[in-house]
Amino acid sequence: MIAHIQGKLIEKSPTEVVIDCNGVGYHINISLHTFSLLPNADFVKLFTFLQIKEDAHSLFGFVEKSERELFKLLLSVSGIGASIARTMLSSLDPKQIIHAIASADVVTIQSIKGIGSKTAQRVILDLKEKVLKIYDLSEISTSQHNISREESLSALEVLGYVRKNAEKVVDKIIRENPEAGVETIIKQALKNL
Repeated sequence: MIAHIQGKLIEKSPTEVVIDCNGVGYHINISLHTFSLLPNADFVKLFTFLQIKEDAHSLFGFVEKSERELFKLLLSVSGIGASIARTMLSSLDPKQIIHAIASADVVTIQSIKGIGSKTAQRVILDLKEKVLKIYDLSEISTSQHNISREESLSALEVLGYVRKNAEKVVDKIIRENPEAGVETIIKQALKNL
């Protein structure tokens, strides 16, 4: 509805700004990422997203169009509202969020205040394919490490090794040789177990 607002920056804080646009002051909620990118000039332009609810109309602003698009993607996930999406963009750089979703990094997403493991998993489940397609990413290499790690651990368990002991050895092998395939990991792990 309102695609962008440009005008004189009247007030600014880490969570909100007021922009005077031809005599009308617009109160706009922002993330810390946008706050860090705000120019020192009086004149600013923010790409905006208007959220209309029964009890309020809230305007969210972003210096970068890509951050606004990520914000909209996050809002499409059940259980994530505007305040949590803004917290996510304040806690992590948009590129970090995109990378965490693309690589199915639940721990990074869960590290954001207000996000539990179920919500983090839902974000990844709902957005991984979209993020890979929109940002033209191929499967991120860390997800390949996770697959190799899991396959290696499963094989070692089948061979009768205790998972906890095997995890330590496999993680060490992957740290020392990130490009190692499943076969190499298993061979080296058998020597060390």
